[in-house]
Amino acid sequence: MPRPDPEIFEHATASTCRVADLLLDIGTVLLQSGAHCGRITRNLERIAETWGYEMELFITFTGLMVSIKNARHPDERVARFQRCPHHGVHFGIVTETSILTWQVAEKNIPISEVETRFAKIKTLPHHPRWAILLAVGLACGCLCILAGGNWLNGLVAFTAAFIGLAVRQEVLKLRFNPMIAVIAAAFTTTMIAGIDMTMQLGHSPEKTFATSVLYLIPGVPLINSTIDLIEGRFPTAIARAVFGSFILLCIAVGMSLAILLLGIQNF
Repeated sequence: MPRPDPEIFEHATASTCRVADLLLDIGTVLLQSGAHCGRITRNLERIAETWGYEMELFITFTGLMVSIKNARHPDERVARFQRCPHHGVHFGIVTETSILTWQVAEKNIPISEVETRFAKIKTLPHHPRWAILLAVGLACGCLCILAGGNWLNGLVAFTAAFIGLAVRQEVLKLRFNPMIAVIAAAFTTTMIAGIDMTMQLGHSPEKTFATSVLYLIPGVPLINSTIDLIEGRFPTAIARAVFGSFILLCIAVGMSLAILLLGIQNF
């Protein structure tokens, strides 16, 4: 009887600890890249089941715990925990990781190849900074026009959002608390948009004021919170909702400070 290729069955001889560490790494990266709990669980279960492991997963807002058991050798049990250092949005990583887990399930890819490919996925860059700033500015400017402002109002909204996001990025580079960065961005954006209110540029300056800060709205945490709540993952759903609500509070603080300094009374 011919001997099987050892590379094909590498997952059967790989250490259970090695598999647990890989699953934990993948789960943590997905968590901090903006994936909701259901998606994280499905991705990890594909890998674990393909390689012959039973998995239990516990996800919190600040970390993730993985416990696996070798189905062929029930005495082999490993539990791992890792903190989630920060929460951001990188759908490129989320998408590529999902594709990788499907390929594991369909092609039974060995663990060494999965480790190599996932190491590359983790290094995927974000979009260039100039592209993000331009896209956010255009989005806010277009929203202003769609809400009833004219081209001049849209131009002010574009400028306010562009500069506000740049300020947020610079504050984050200085390693300040992310909430301080949100307050600084909201304050800067509102001060610039306030020029439209005080000088009455365009025919709907209040639309500039209202739409220029929309780029700060924490859409991903709030959407993930709703999904987790529907799926019955209440602790994580509540934590995400509180996180998103606190960002909204910081936006309100930054805007209120700017409105107070500008002396706007009728907003």
